[in-house]
Order: sequence, then structure tokens, then C-alpha cells
Amino acid sequence: MPKGIAKSDLPCKPCKVCQRAFTWRKKWAKVWTEVKYCSDRCRATKGRTKP
Repeated sequence: MPKGIAKSDLPCKPCKVCQRAFTWRKKWAKVWTEVKYCSDRCRATKGRTKP
């Protein structure tokens, strides 16, 4: 029997910048409520507006 949780059962939420859904990662276990961006690129462009 496989251990753990299936990827499809992990929680996900939309990125504040690109609106793509991203899923929970083990390294975010303690700070999942604070995670807002899917990547470093989105975090870097959070203050910029699209032309």
C-alpha cells in the first residue's frame, strides 16, 4: 500500500499575482496560511502592474 496522501487530495489556492492554482508543499506545512504567491517570480512582480 502506498503511504501518504494523493496529490489530488492536497489543498490548493490561487496565486495573488497570476491567479494560477498552486498546491500545498511539505516545506510550507507550518506557514500554509501565509503563503500567497506560487513562485519567486510572482513574489518579485507583486507590486508591478501589467501594461
